[in-house]
Amino acid sequence: MGSIKKKGTFLEIQDLSFAYPEEEKRALDHVNLTIEEGEFLVLCGRSGCGKSTLLTHLKTPLTPHGKRKGEILFQGMPLSDMSNRDQSRKIGYVLQNPDNQIVTDKVWHELAFGLESLGYSTPDIRIRVAEMASYFGIQDWFYKNVAELSGGQKQLLNLASIMAMHPDLLVLDEPTSQLDPIAASDFLETVKKINRDLGTTIILTEHRLEEVFPSADRVAVMEEGTILAEGSPSHIGQVLKEKDHEMFLAMPVPMQIYSMVDADVPVECPVTVRDGRKWLDAVCEKKGILPEEKRESAHGPEGKHSIHSGKGQDKGEEREVLLECRDVWFRYEKDTPDVVKGLNLSLYKGEFYCLLGGNGTGKTTTLSLISRLRKPYRGKILLGGKDIRRYTDRELFHGFLGVLPQNPQSLFVKKTVELELFEMVGGKKERKNDEYNLSLEKKDVVDGIMQVTHLEGLLHRHPYDLSGGEQQRLALAKILLLRPKLLLMDEPTKGLDSYFKKEFADILALLKEQGVTIFMISHDIEFCASHADRCGLFFDGSVAASGTPEAFFAGNNFYTTAANRMARKYFPMAVTGKDVAECLRQQTKNS
Repeated sequence: MGSIKKKGTFLEIQDLSFAYPEEEKRALDHVNLTIEEGEFLVLCGRSGCGKSTLLTHLKTPLTPHGKRKGEILFQGMPLSDMSNRDQSRKIGYVLQNPDNQIVTDKVWHELAFGLESLGYSTPDIRIRVAEMASYFGIQDWFYKNVAELSGGQKQLLNLASIMAMHPDLLVLDEPTSQLDPIAASDFLETVKKINRDLGTTIILTEHRLEEVFPSADRVAVMEEGTILAEGSPSHIGQVLKEKDHEMFLAMPVPMQIYSMVDADVPVECPVTVRDGRKWLDAVCEKKGILPEEKRESAHGPEGKHSIHSGKGQDKGEEREVLLECRDVWFRYEKDTPDVVKGLNLSLYKGEFYCLLGGNGTGKTTTLSLISRLRKPYRGKILLGGKDIRRYTDRELFHGFLGVLPQNPQSLFVKKTVELELFEMVGGKKERKNDEYNLSLEKKDVVDGIMQVTHLEGLLHRHPYDLSGGEQQRLALAKILLLRPKLLLMDEPTKGLDSYFKKEFADILALLKEQGVTIFMISHDIEFCASHADRCGLFFDGSVAASGTPEAFFAGNNFYTTAANRMARKYFPMAVTGKDVAECLRQQTKNS
């Protein structure tokens, strides 16, 4: 990856096992893994497979309580023998949620905080802070309040603050799970640059595998607390394909398309979009499929969908409108700029609408207006044809609106997963003959939601001990127990593995069949492209464009899918891997 890397045993995990308190099943089960100095290792696996638990064992102050066996050697020394000071200096750790790591009020304070804690002199702190601000491009917001930063800026600040201490090992636990695609891509590029330029050893868990696979030296796949497979990205893809393993759903889209298409061409399994284009060129040449432009000139235009302006998006449609925003304006303070500007939006009964856009554009503010947590200073929001302000709280939030917030932890108030669920149906922890005081009907409802969201094996765990994906599933289960007619969700797929995303999509499809309307704010382009009925782009305070996934994503450079970027030369309206594979099959039949 870089000429300055030094090879050698750097970190060694020896037969590590761990179980959380009162849990019989081990979260880690005889894990053995060796990382070389300067290596870029990507750790992946289903939500709850033990990735985050393993990473927390790489820094003693973060290690959870429980039964543990095994040893971790860092630079030849048992990690347990290292002081907290040495670990702070040598091992950097970036958490999933940017807000959970920031401890000061100003950007420059945050950059200096770690160095001050380690006792560095003032001149050394100034030099390192200036160096990090320059390297990470923080100069323009150096004196800002941390509260003013976007999610991407906060995470970049966390990374810069850690790198100011010049760590030898950088551990990142799904650091882009709350960032929009562009901010996430920028952040991951910075991580790659650190590995390439500085030779810092990187251990990264990440669901955006298409972004990190090309730069990874090695990939380790976890399953049920063990290492299932490890090797180069292409080797891992081949292993998972041969095993027909569910984790193949998480592989980069070019690899998935490769596996769907039976084409004997002398090109290796593609990992990147660029490699995918070369492979597709070879496949299309062999099958006699011309690029779209040449097909059009030979057979005439085949007709393309277009994205239309959000301002007139709902005119002329004879469908029941469940929610309507009419010329809605909102600002946080009287003298501050408007965040929402003349928003017009309609949601139809039973549809799944996804709202995309960069961090800080006003998407979450819009959701807070629809859920009546905030009030617009101009315009109306109608729910079921009635002004939202005229509903009582009970009318609004018991059986009409269900709100899944961006941070699932904000919904957790009990000590166990089981109690969180019972709380939603009126249950209490008062035991009578070793039974909860729930009716049989309520028990069946809770059991059904537990099965749908796969929480059965987590009932006695504390909600804060769950992985990010497991917390999302618990939060969703709590909201679904309210049986809402309109489900509002803010980044519900963050922290979810591809396997559960598929099941999550099935849950949403079932809700739609029951007449539930779904409004989702998301940065997950691939998920929206595959499952939404309509998508909208939020920009400058309102919906700038909307349309079906095919119309919305086709032709965009950034807010589009990997499949579309890879295949647009031949199939410009294909936006998912399945679309590309199907187009290849159809063109093969026609040629």
